Amino acid sequence: MLRAFFLGLSRSASLRRLAERSAAGKKLSQRFVAGTTSEDALQVAATLNSAGMPVSLDDLGENVTSAQEAEESAALYHSLLDELTARGIRGNVSLKLTHMGLDIDHALSQRLVTELVAHAARTKNFVRVDMEGSEYTQHTLDAVRQLHAIPGHAGHVGAVIQAYLYRSERDVEELLANSIRIRLCKGAYKEPANIAFPKKSDVDANYIKLMKTLLKSGVFHGIATHDEQMIDATIRFAESEKIARESFEFQMLYGVRRDLQKRLAAEGYGMRVYVPFGAGWYAYFMRRLAERPANALFVAKNLFRK
Repeated sequence: MLRAFFLGLSRSASLRRLAERSAAGKKLSQRFVAGTTSEDALQVAATLNSAGMPVSLDDLGENVTSAQEAEESAALYHSLLDELTARGIRGNVSLKLTHMGLDIDHALSQRLVTELVAHAARTKNFVRVDMEGSEYTQHTLDAVRQLHAIPGHAGHVGAVIQAYLYRSERDVEELLANSIRIRLCKGAYKEPANIAFPKKSDVDANYIKLMKTLLKSGVFHGIATHDEQMIDATIRFAESEKIARESFEFQMLYGVRRDLQKRLAAEGYGMRVYVPFGAGWYAYFMRRLAERPANALFVAKNLFRK
């Protein structure tokens, strides 16, 4: 019920307007969103780099309603790729297919993302295609496989797997058959019990199972979690299997568990920070709460901690 509550809030236009204009909302956005412009995000990225942490930049936006919006979104990502190179920032980009116009024109979305991956390949960078709700899962995975198969694109585009979906074990196997890099997360959308584990304990168990498969694959992957139990399980497994620290990385959200991020980086683990930016932070924030409603208390505490 709480998941449905937070996801319902994420779709409320009136609450979004109120939150994005309020003092409390601005404080939240400052804590968990890098700013409203790409320049804001690049400055945050440089600061994180100086602390030993690479980044993945994400312009907040999805489900665009016009081809012009999709073209503008793609242009911003091309600019980000150029700026990352020009400034020597260790970072890549993350995007959603619906931000590239998937809902309005599949061919347009395919062209825009193909051009972005080609740009990333030229600049020796990387595009992560983020996962959305389950109605987009198959199309997103198909798109990543097609992009990865284009000559010159291998290693420059990757996927996201959500551990709460029953199908994820099979999806991991199919992606690994093509040596495609994966970001493993738990999942942040409301899904019915016939396709997703409803219990946290089952999601955690599947997360650990998939993590072990990824670490043993020989492909560089991102273990995306703030859950210390999942992090400890990853470290223990890597040590027991003699898997080198540089063969994978942890990934966390900007503004969440900064203490843990710094600790892992100091211990020599790859620690990539996912840096969202843009005016449309509200829906993103509500999905983080919906991912696990217990995060609401955690987020409230984080407002007052460094």
